[in-house]
Amino acid sequence: MRVRIMIISMIVVIMTFISIGVTSSGEQLKEKQEMNEKAVIIEVKGNPKDHQLFLENHYPSIQVVAVYTELFNGLALKGDKRQLERMGSLEFVKTVHSVHKYETTTNQLNQPNDKNAIFPFDLNNTTYTGKGVKVGVIDTGIDYNHPDLQTNYKSGYDVVDLDNDPMETKPQQGKPTLHGTHVAGIIAANGNLKGVAPDAELYGYRALGPGGSGTSVQVIAAMEQAIKDDVDIINLSLGNQVNGPDYPTSVAVNKAAELGVAVVIANGNAGPGGWTVGSPATANHALSVGAASHQQQVPYLYARWEDKRISIQEMAGAPSWLLDTFYPIKHANKGANVKGKIALFQRDETPFVEKVEQAQAAGAKAVIIANNEEGPLHGDVSTAKNAVQIPVATISKQDGAWLEEYLQSDRLHLDTKYENKASSIAPFSSRGPVTINWNIKPDVVAPGTNIVSTVPGGYQALQGTSMAAPHVSGVIALIKEARPEWTNQQIYGAIKTTALRMEVNQKPLHPTIQGMGLIQPKEAIEAGTIIDDPQLTFGKVQGNSEVKNEQIIIENRTKEEQTYYFDIPCKQRGISWNLPQAVTIPANEKKQLSIGARITSQQLEEGVHQGWLTLKQSSTVHHLPYLFVNQNADNPKAMGFEFALEPLSNDTFSYHYYMTEPATKVQVNLYDPDTLVFDRQLIEDTDVAVGMNEGELNARKVGKAGFYYAVVSVELNTGENASYETMVYVPPK
Repeated sequence: MRVRIMIISMIVVIMTFISIGVTSSGEQLKEKQEMNEKAVIIEVKGNPKDHQLFLENHYPSIQVVAVYTELFNGLALKGDKRQLERMGSLEFVKTVHSVHKYETTTNQLNQPNDKNAIFPFDLNNTTYTGKGVKVGVIDTGIDYNHPDLQTNYKSGYDVVDLDNDPMETKPQQGKPTLHGTHVAGIIAANGNLKGVAPDAELYGYRALGPGGSGTSVQVIAAMEQAIKDDVDIINLSLGNQVNGPDYPTSVAVNKAAELGVAVVIANGNAGPGGWTVGSPATANHALSVGAASHQQQVPYLYARWEDKRISIQEMAGAPSWLLDTFYPIKHANKGANVKGKIALFQRDETPFVEKVEQAQAAGAKAVIIANNEEGPLHGDVSTAKNAVQIPVATISKQDGAWLEEYLQSDRLHLDTKYENKASSIAPFSSRGPVTINWNIKPDVVAPGTNIVSTVPGGYQALQGTSMAAPHVSGVIALIKEARPEWTNQQIYGAIKTTALRMEVNQKPLHPTIQGMGLIQPKEAIEAGTIIDDPQLTFGKVQGNSEVKNEQIIIENRTKEEQTYYFDIPCKQRGISWNLPQAVTIPANEKKQLSIGARITSQQLEEGVHQGWLTLKQSSTVHHLPYLFVNQNADNPKAMGFEFALEPLSNDTFSYHYYMTEPATKVQVNLYDPDTLVFDRQLIEDTDVAVGMNEGELNARKVGKAGFYYAVVSVELNTGENASYETMVYVPPK
């Protein structure tokens, strides 16, 4: 406990040392050369090794840094910008990917406090430590100088700068990062703080650059490097918004799994809506992880004289809401005296950071920001110039209106009170299912809120499925140490079979929210029964009546024969189950069972149908989730639209988007982001395929640069129309 208190009380100090001196003419020449140098990754047709020889013979000034052959065909190149510009015209080059092109993202940050903080090693209820297991962390890099990571860090690679130094982005390189260091600490920190598997070996791969973003090809290249380094486990606490099984990163994950690497992926933080899990967590052979919230004390505001309760959502990047008494609340108009008070703001065009900095400078005790639209409001003030020192929270539009009306006629004091909140699934945790193949995701859930781990310069509490995934990577390291003879398929099966199904008010949460449930390391290691692929996906029903079948394999790992049987499900209109009779499996043997369902479409509502089947074995109960789609669902039809200037071009733009259903036409129209007035049509495609669609535009057709509100409109084969909105930046030529 003393160690925990010490870590919690530490202030994270990130110091940047700048050396100033006289530069020699040789050093100046070297710096000039480095400024003109560029790094790219190219995808090629044919054998990359043959093209390596061609480039070395015909372009000796270009350095071939890496050759990729396992997960995709490509080469990583470094050289003079003008030389690299010629690569795009070579016949064997399919595409060129810049490795210095980023979009800034932010982390969900909370300062650690001992009330709700969770420590990674708490999950390890075994005698194992992951000794001898190699874990690759593909992320923003690792601060391998951190005292809790130095011992276990072995090696790595930087796919952003194409060198052997996978250090986190430092301030002088762009927006600094800390995400990968936090992930690595959850897996295998071994110092004042202990990870889930404190003796596992860490390999770091920097695939995400300044601000924590990068391209899919960088992620794939990092995975390939990890495979070359012979890692046992790859952790990917990253993803995008494309909910499809065949996005390039998902395909690469499946290939890595086929090569014998266990791949663990964060499910995403786009919840609580359905269809929000993104690639590569959508991959069939990945272990996709959602975030469970632990039992905790949650603050809320209370107006004692009015008996009014106001729920709050703590904002990322600010201290936890731990006010010790009741305080007056004051609307934070310009010039308002908010010293010693809670400052109330309405959400508008002014950034959250500016509001908080204004209130903090005026001496406010805390800040609350009322939403101006329905639904929850999540925010982040970690980008403030000076660290935020006061609590910041958001409230609903309705509660904001109540406060506004009350404060016009009277003064008001607010108490901070707390309620005990039971363990559940974090609201931000992305939900399934996956489009096209309708698979259930996540596979399992793990602790993902208020997780204390390592960051450059100290420790910090973060939350997200990014924190849940490394818990599972650590658990797999424990299992690999304890059961070295098990295949990855057996490990996945043991984790899923022994996961604890989560319930709220004695009702199980949907499979697309929790997968198989909360991981249990000790139970997985000691599993007497392993069900291979226990998630039952019956696909889409399009006829009037269809029979769907799924296969499972039950492995009896005990020394005695075991008998298994299904409970007969409650009768449900439109579904008739065909479940196997009781089956006895001898010791250390397997048996395949067929599970069937006759689905009468007309007797059921359209959409996603999901639930649980119960398999019993003596006193043990196994819950098997099932899912099917009747006729149609409310899944997104198009997603993932991206538009950019080609890396080595001044007049060619490329775009791509992902389709989940057949369509006859896709249009992308641009609108002014402030007035929403139509500006122009950017794209009209009539040759549209299910999956990834790509194209190019000449600069003359693209039009003027700037930020635009884009509407992607889809005309489906069925005659229906669908659309979605996104922001698009047209860069200057």
